Amino acid sequence: MSESLKIGLLSFAHVHAAGYAMLLQEREDVTLLAADPDQADSAPGEVRGKTLADQLGVSYVDTYDELFAWGPDAVVICSENSRHRELVERAAAAGVHVLCEKPLATSVEDAEAMVAACEQAGVSLMTAYPVRFHPAFRALRERIRAGGLGTVLSASGTNNGQIPIAARRWFADPVLAGGGSLMDHTVHLADLLDDLLDARAVSVYAQSNRIVHPEVDVETGGLVVVTYADGTVATIDCSWNRPASYLTWGGLTLNVEGSAGSVSFDAFGQAVTGYDDTDGKAISVGYGANLDALMVEEFISAVREGRRPQPDGEVGLRTVQIVMAGYESARTGQPVAI
Repeated sequence: MSESLKIGLLSFAHVHAAGYAMLLQEREDVTLLAADPDQADSAPGEVRGKTLADQLGVSYVDTYDELFAWGPDAVVICSENSRHRELVERAAAAGVHVLCEKPLATSVEDAEAMVAACEQAGVSLMTAYPVRFHPAFRALRERIRAGGLGTVLSASGTNNGQIPIAARRWFADPVLAGGGSLMDHTVHLADLLDDLLDARAVSVYAQSNRIVHPEVDVETGGLVVVTYADGTVATIDCSWNRPASYLTWGGLTLNVEGSAGSVSFDAFGQAVTGYDDTDGKAISVGYGANLDALMVEEFISAVREGRRPQPDGEVGLRTVQIVMAGYESARTGQPVAI
């Protein structure tokens, strides 16, 4: 076995943090240490900090100072969105490679600073977009690159889900999250389109609303239209519109139309659905690939091999540019150039 990599988990704020912790803890080639000093800011009833670390069997320290003094080779950042920049810059200053949760930042300025800090320090910055590792998406990408759809003309995607405040209230905090569903659910599809198309986004038009869940202070529904330099037009439905009774948290789909054909992708379509005999509620059990595990493997392999992981910080920056242009468009009612 290769020498163990020391990986730090910075914060349990994000809903994916526990999953990453379990994946890393299971690996024989990784030594894991977590810190979650901001857990005191969490909403009542949310399990974070040492309590969650103990439940997961993960070693824990109280501060980021202690974690960086441990000398990690890499860190996984799962803090609230607006806290990403300070943690990425701190890791870069310590010469530590970074896997950062999405969205990379809550402003273009912050995303640019994070990319620059890692470039200057010579460390990797990877953005956590696990869906691009889906075997079916990879097959779709290869088909498009081989010309199987002819010229790509348009795409339509959905990333709909339940509002995530039941697990983590900060997702609806306009400061900590940077926004609502447009911030949370535009970026996954923006990443997939970034990977599929040779052209970059040049214009964004968006509308958003709070029709669903008007009790929160951020948008809970939205539609984003992205125009690319080659003329491709893509729509992204980024709404938190799934009710609590829905059989899953939500889902992600992408349809691509080309001059010679079309193809559809359902990221979570590999599932068995039915009803629970005890309470009659609908249930869904997935059996597809563990996308988080595939993403973590890419990050660890890239660190060991000294190469740039994908999707990198530049991808994260481009998706943040689309999101922020979407917010400006929703505010003004006009398309916004990138």
